[in-house]
Amino acid sequence: MSQNYGTKRVVTGAHYGLRDWLAQRITATLMALYTIVLLAQVIFGGPLGYDRWAAIFSAQWMKTLTFVVIVSLLYHAWVGVRDIWMDYIKPVGIRLALQVFSIVWLVGCAGWAIQVLWRL
Repeated sequence: MSQNYGTKRVVTGAHYGLRDWLAQRITATLMALYTIVLLAQVIFGGPLGYDRWAAIFSAQWMKTLTFVVIVSLLYHAWVGVRDIWMDYIKPVGIRLALQVFSIVWLVGCAGWAIQVLWRL
Protein backbone atom coordinates (compact mmCIF):
# COMPACT_ATOMS: atom_id res chain seq x y z
CA MET A 1 0.00 0.00 0.00
CA SER A 2 1.50 3.32 -0.98
CA GLN A 3 1.37 6.42 1.16
CA ASN A 4 -0.22 9.45 -0.42
CA TYR A 5 0.59 11.98 2.28
CA GLY A 6 3.68 13.92 3.37
CA THR A 7 6.52 15.19 1.26
CA LYS A 8 9.29 13.33 -0.45
CA ARG A 9 12.51 14.60 0.99
CA VAL A 10 15.79 14.04 -0.79
CA VAL A 11 18.52 13.57 1.77
CA THR A 12 22.09 14.00 0.64
CA GLY A 13 25.10 13.22 2.77
CA ALA A 14 23.28 10.90 5.13
CA HIS A 15 25.15 10.50 8.45
CA TYR A 16 27.43 13.38 7.43
CA GLY A 17 26.79 15.24 10.68
CA LEU A 18 27.21 12.13 12.81
CA ARG A 19 30.58 11.35 11.22
CA ASP A 20 31.84 14.88 11.87
CA TRP A 21 30.49 14.90 15.42
CA LEU A 22 32.16 11.56 16.13
CA ALA A 23 35.44 12.69 14.53
CA GLN A 24 35.46 15.80 16.73
CA ARG A 25 34.94 13.71 19.87
CA ILE A 26 37.55 11.09 18.97
CA THR A 27 40.22 13.64 18.04
CA ALA A 28 39.47 15.70 21.16
CA THR A 29 39.83 12.57 23.30
CA LEU A 30 43.17 11.72 21.65
CA MET A 31 44.43 15.26 22.26
CA ALA A 32 43.28 15.18 25.90
CA LEU A 33 45.02 11.84 26.52
CA TYR A 34 48.17 13.15 24.86
CA THR A 35 48.09 16.22 27.11
CA ILE A 36 47.89 13.97 30.18
CA VAL A 37 50.84 11.85 28.95
CA LEU A 38 52.90 14.94 28.19
CA LEU A 39 52.10 16.55 31.54
CA ALA A 40 53.08 13.35 33.34
CA GLN A 41 56.40 13.34 31.47
CA VAL A 42 57.05 16.97 32.39
CA ILE A 43 55.91 16.79 36.03
CA PHE A 44 57.52 13.48 36.99
CA GLY A 45 60.58 13.60 34.75
CA GLY A 46 62.84 15.85 36.76
CA PRO A 47 63.98 19.42 36.18
CA LEU A 48 62.77 20.85 32.92
CA GLY A 49 65.27 22.27 30.48
CA TYR A 50 66.12 21.82 26.83
CA ASP A 51 67.84 18.47 27.48
CA ARG A 52 64.82 17.09 29.34
CA TRP A 53 62.42 18.44 26.71
CA ALA A 54 64.49 16.85 23.92
CA ALA A 55 64.64 13.58 25.88
CA ILE A 56 60.84 13.46 26.13
CA PHE A 57 60.52 13.57 22.35
CA SER A 58 63.56 11.42 21.54
CA ALA A 59 61.66 8.18 22.17
CA GLN A 60 60.12 6.82 18.98
CA TRP A 61 56.78 6.07 20.69
CA MET A 62 56.50 9.71 21.76
CA LYS A 63 57.32 10.95 18.26
CA THR A 64 54.69 8.62 16.82
CA LEU A 65 52.11 9.67 19.41
CA THR A 66 52.90 13.33 18.76
CA PHE A 67 52.55 12.78 15.00
CA VAL A 68 49.13 11.16 15.53
CA VAL A 69 48.07 14.09 17.69
CA ILE A 70 49.27 16.62 15.11
CA VAL A 71 47.20 14.87 12.44
CA SER A 72 44.25 14.69 14.85
CA LEU A 73 44.57 18.39 15.60
CA LEU A 74 44.70 19.15 11.88
CA TYR A 75 41.52 17.15 11.22
CA HIS A 76 39.76 18.50 14.32
CA ALA A 77 40.48 22.08 13.31
CA TRP A 78 39.49 21.41 9.69
CA VAL A 79 36.07 20.01 10.64
CA GLY A 80 35.39 22.96 12.94
CA VAL A 81 36.55 25.66 10.52
CA ARG A 82 34.82 24.02 7.56
CA ASP A 83 31.54 23.94 9.46
CA ILE A 84 31.90 27.61 10.34
CA TRP A 85 32.50 28.53 6.68
CA MET A 86 29.58 26.36 5.54
CA ASP A 87 27.20 27.80 8.14
CA TYR A 88 28.01 31.49 7.91
CA ILE A 89 29.50 32.24 4.47
CA LYS A 90 26.78 31.99 1.83
CA PRO A 91 28.54 33.13 -1.41
CA VAL A 92 30.05 29.95 -2.82
CA GLY A 93 33.17 31.61 -4.26
CA ILE A 94 34.13 33.28 -0.99
CA ARG A 95 33.40 30.08 0.95
CA LEU A 96 35.58 28.04 -1.44
CA ALA A 97 38.42 30.57 -1.18
CA LEU A 98 38.24 30.51 2.63
CA GLN A 99 38.20 26.71 2.67
CA VAL A 100 41.22 26.49 0.37
CA PHE A 101 43.05 29.07 2.49
CA SER A 102 42.18 27.10 5.64
CA ILE A 103 43.46 23.84 4.15
CA VAL A 104 46.72 25.44 3.03
CA TRP A 105 47.20 27.11 6.41
CA LEU A 106 46.45 23.95 8.42
CA VAL A 107 48.68 21.73 6.27
CA GLY A 108 51.45 24.33 6.54
CA CYS A 109 51.11 24.43 10.33
CA ALA A 110 51.11 20.62 10.53
CA GLY A 111 54.18 20.42 8.29
CA TRP A 112 55.99 22.96 10.44
CA ALA A 113 55.06 21.09 13.64
CA ILE A 114 56.27 17.78 12.22
CA GLN A 115 59.50 19.38 11.04
CA VAL A 116 60.12 20.77 14.53
CA LEU A 117 59.30 17.38 16.09
CA TRP A 118 61.74 15.43 13.93
CA ARG A 119 64.55 17.96 14.50
CA LEU A 120 64.67 17.16 18.22
